[in-house]
Amino acid sequence: MTSDNQSNNGERTLVDILDASKKDVNAPLLKMALPTDPSLSGTSNAHIPSVIASAVLGESANMPEGTPTCHGHDFSVDGDENLSTNLLDSIVNSMRTTGFQATNVALAVDEIRAMREWRLSDKPHDPILEGDDLESMEARSKVRCRIFFAYTSNQISCGQREIIRYLVQNSMVDVIVSTAGGIEEDLIKCFEPTYMGNFKLPGKELRKKGINRIGNLLIPNKNYCKFEDWLAPLIDKMHDEQDEKDKEWAQKMASLKDKEDPPERFVWTPSKMIKRLGHEIDDKSSVLYWAAKNDIPIFCPALTDGSIGDMLYFHSYKRAGFVLDINEDIRMINDLAVRSHCTGQIIIGGGLVKHHTCNANLMRNGANYSVYINTGQEFDGSDSGASPDEAVSWGKIRLNANPVKVCADASIVWPLIVSQTFAKDAEGWKDKNKDSTCWP
Repeated sequence: MTSDNQSNNGERTLVDILDASKKDVNAPLLKMALPTDPSLSGTSNAHIPSVIASAVLGESANMPEGTPTCHGHDFSVDGDENLSTNLLDSIVNSMRTTGFQATNVALAVDEIRAMREWRLSDKPHDPILEGDDLESMEARSKVRCRIFFAYTSNQISCGQREIIRYLVQNSMVDVIVSTAGGIEEDLIKCFEPTYMGNFKLPGKELRKKGINRIGNLLIPNKNYCKFEDWLAPLIDKMHDEQDEKDKEWAQKMASLKDKEDPPERFVWTPSKMIKRLGHEIDDKSSVLYWAAKNDIPIFCPALTDGSIGDMLYFHSYKRAGFVLDINEDIRMINDLAVRSHCTGQIIIGGGLVKHHTCNANLMRNGANYSVYINTGQEFDGSDSGASPDEAVSWGKIRLNANPVKVCADASIVWPLIVSQTFAKDAEGWKDKNKDSTCWP
């Protein structure tokens, strides 16, 4: 076919396109270009075609009054080399106007401060939902936000364990959600340390030496062996207690009279087992120890997904019948969310801990305050990478909330965030909250 026939059919060859470039084919688009300010040097320069000036040097709208400008931390003062008297505070505060994830770190600090400072007295009394007991400002000022704190196991494997222990030791969080590794790694560190390595150590050689790698951390097999030596007899003891309480329950059921309510039957749940482990470990370096001591529940619906699960598997061959009920725990964590006048959630990492925490807050139509810290992205549709706005669509975060997601390695940013929130005037905060409650 000839080029004329191609043109008639609406098709253009490379020659046609090149020929068209000699014509003003963009004329309709040029007519739509915004007028330029003749005072601009570029547009007033006769050597610059007006179409280029319009495209490149077009006028911009004025920024709203009060819009912050971008600037980072200045380590000098008026040109001197005198550093700030409180360098860490100054650096983190400057992150607000640094941009990128630094700004989100500062926003996360604001969000956590807000959830910690919230009081029921901040809102007017609702006689229908709150009743007369919460009418006085004094009573309302004692009702605070319930803080859900969730983290994945790597946060315990690394040095974040000490920061998390600090929060739990001082009762700065109310509900904890973690993975199996987040439970057992805390206990294992009570027996043997985790060592520093590097990301490039070959797995084949480490396997031959009985050394396990977590990123650039190393855990010898003997650490798990010591943990299992401690845990195995404890599982036997817990099984004995379960069977004994089952007998007591059966006796009460046998003597139950008509119309009497049946007695409550004892079953081990992940949170009960974790609390027991915390009591038994008796080590003040442990997160579980302080959670048990301060009566802070730790939920782990996947408690069997690790060394503890291995031990329960081995135990089942020796003695069947040990029960670990997750149903009672889901009732408990959901009730804690529902029985809150305000909730905040701080979630480090993704996967199970993120969804389990958010789903509990769904039961109350969403959390009031939320901070995510993870490196997950939402392009694959995973819950781990899902943005806070996606959680809003599900009712896991409230419509009027201002949630923050920090896309960063938590081992870098979480210590900075804690330094500006939980670690600030810790004793003063404890005195202020000693008579407070989340649900009177």
